[in-house]
Amino acid sequence: MSWTEDRVEVLKKMWGEGQSASQIAKELGGVTRNAVIGKVHRLGLSNRAGTAAKPAAKDKAAAKPAAKPKVAAKPSAPAKPRPETTSPLAAHQSPARKAIIPAGQPLPPQPSANEISPEALASVREVEKTAKKLSLMELTERTCKWPIGDPATEEFWFCGLASQPGKPYCEAHVGVAFQPMSSRRDRRR
Repeated sequence: MSWTEDRVEVLKKMWGEGQSASQIAKELGGVTRNAVIGKVHRLGLSNRAGTAAKPAAKDKAAAKPAAKPKVAAKPSAPAKPRPETTSPLAAHQSPARKAIIPAGQPLPPQPSANEISPEALASVREVEKTAKKLSLMELTERTCKWPIGDPATEEFWFCGLASQPGKPYCEAHVGVAFQPMSSRRDRRR
């Protein structure tokens, strides 16, 4: 099926009358509802929700006589604040973590950094001093792929030390990334 000028005119007319895309597709035949919607967008036809329907409603509202004033209802109790989310991780997230961060902006500190044991962090810091500081294109299956820094900056790099067999990271980063289930479970309590 091709969009001939006649079919486009029928589409425009029916769309202007407020017909649904399904009704238009049925009338035209050989075209789906989605094809009608796509053609409406390509033609740049207005979104009907904001056009002629609202002014008509305003005119009707203006024609109504003024309503009697209502008796003021007694004030209700203040609503209890709802928790933002029921996620078990929500308590560990900082307000900055919950917000959407625009591209190119530095990321806030990750909550997992606070959960890592001080010994493991010290080990990671020592290893990162001797790291090879590889770029993404320099990584192989035998190099540690632990990212360091903010990807939006020039100071971003990967560890690059020899990775453990079957793991993507070196020994120090494996100790941080892969923790026994029991220690993670204990931390949540």
